[in-house]
Amino acid sequence: METLDNNIIEKETTTLIKEALDKAISYEEYRVLVASLAEEEKSTGENQTEALANYTVLNNRRMKRLDKTIKVEEAVIEKVKTYSKKITWLVLTESWCGDAAQTMPVMNKLATINPNINLQVIQRDQNLELMNRFLVNGTLSIPKLIMLENATLKVIGEWGSRPSIAAKMVEDYKKEHGALTPEFKQDLQVWYNKDKGQNTISDLVNLLFE
Repeated sequence: METLDNNIIEKETTTLIKEALDKAISYEEYRVLVASLAEEEKSTGENQTEALANYTVLNNRRMKRLDKTIKVEEAVIEKVKTYSKKITWLVLTESWCGDAAQTMPVMNKLATINPNINLQVIQRDQNLELMNRFLVNGTLSIPKLIMLENATLKVIGEWGSRPSIAAKMVEDYKKEHGALTPEFKQDLQVWYNKDKGQNTISDLVNLLFE
């Protein structure tokens, strides 16, 4: 009975993934969307607030900068080029998410190195049923990257919602203080700026080759 139930769950997840891929957009299309929303002082999702709109404006600037400045070491480029499996990185996100703004340009930079990696983007709140299958510590944390084998849509890996060093920083702070403070969130952004996407690059390369 347990095997049957697992097969049913697996089938349902695959169906949700298929539905999500049907409405997914490329990273380039996502960037156009976020830039347009920033100009209109809006955000993705039905919940429209001034705070979410402000985050979207800030994140658009961050992504614009990172798209131009992220550097990938030559050794990493050569390694990523050797990846031979045809896969999709399906990413659940929203325009107001600060962690997404810091990491999605990195995902795109790596995906452009190898044509076997297809980066596709969907909005979390429009795909909550799928998001609920890929929770981060029981939460709807984004960005969430689901790595799929193109031929079967089998899930062969996942990543998110933060690079490993940042995730450890958050975990340690929550253990000590119970919740994240505005001061800590500012410190986290300072860390992102200093790291320049390198921890995310390392994590994603490990995801490809583990």
